[in-house]
This record gives sequence, structure tokens and C-alpha cells, in this order.
Amino acid sequence: MLFEQSFWPGIADGSITLTFRRWKGPRAVAGRRHRVPGGMIEIDDVRQVDPESITDDDASRAGYRNAVALAADLRGEPDQPLFRVAFHHVGIDPRTELAAADRLTDEQVAELDKRLARLDAASRHGPWTAATLAAIASRPGVRAGDLAEGLGRERDPFKVDVRKLKNLGLTLSLEVGYRLSPRGIAYRRARGERAD
Repeated sequence: MLFEQSFWPGIADGSITLTFRRWKGPRAVAGRRHRVPGGMIEIDDVRQVDPESITDDDASRAGYRNAVALAADLRGEPDQPLFRVAFHHVGIDPRTELAAADRLTDEQVAELDKRLARLDAASRHGPWTAATLAAIASRPGVRAGDLAEGLGRERDPFKVDVRKLKNLGLTLSLEVGYRLSPRGIAYRRARGERAD
């Protein structure tokens, strides 16, 4: 579930606990957890509502001044159903803690070697993990499309692959582009590679 950057602090501190989305059908399920900037949220309730039923209190819980401001910012086609999604913050994304580890044991390095080798072996376009980590290390904050082009890749599949590295705690997403995480830097150093 995506949120604009202006909502991230409120989600993290628990003051934002609602969002309203125009969807053809419900795309969120009560009880499921989602990674969002600032941590993890768990969905408490999803229900279709009439736009006119949104109160100023609802708007405040969704991070808006009032219901008029929220209604003006609703995206999607006006004829699509509107869903009220209630959620709560459940803590930091486990990947954040993983990414922060700046020291790796020999066993952790060996495990990362195995996981990256599996990703390379499963790829339809050949080994990519080392080249992608090297590109991110040498060009932090560069747009995904530019990084992908430099590697002779299409942007969208490249972004999917970078997400796999993020799941291993090796990269961090920036507002524009990526950078190596402390764990990613430690891994490259352990492999005798430059981390910057």
C-alpha cells in the first residue's frame, strides 16, 4: 500500500490510522500487514463508504485538515467505489533492522553468497546481483531508470530485482534512487569489493 511522503511521519507516530481509496474492489484485507515507509502497518478494517459520509474526524485520522481537503485529494475515477481502510502501526519493518547491521560474521557472508547465487541462477537475464550492488554503490541517489540503462536493463524488471536485494537488507530506497545499506556495505567489504 503506497502513501505519499507527507503521510509517513504520521503513520510512524500512530496519528494517521485511516486512508481512503477509490478501487474497483477492495485491495486490502483485515489482518494483513504491509510495509510502508516508517515501518509496518496492519489492516484493521476495510469497508466501502459513501464519500459524503466522511467526517472531519475521519479526515484528521487520515492526515487531512478536514473532510473537504480529503475529498479534494481523492484519486481514481469518481465512479469507482470508495473504501475506508483502518490500520495501525505495528513497528519497524524487519528489513530496516536487518539493513542496519554493519558487521557480518563469516556465516552471514556465506549465507548471503548462497542467496545471491540463487537469485542469479533463477534470473532469465543472467547473473545480476553483483553488478547491481556495484552500480548502486558507485551511483547512490541515481534514478532507477538511469541505473537500469547503465546495466542494459529495463527499468521495471530492474526495480523488482533491487527489491529482492532490499529484502536481504543490502540496499535502501531513497526519495530518488537507492544506496547500499550498512549491511550492503559490510557485505561488499567482506567480499573485497568497494562499497563506495
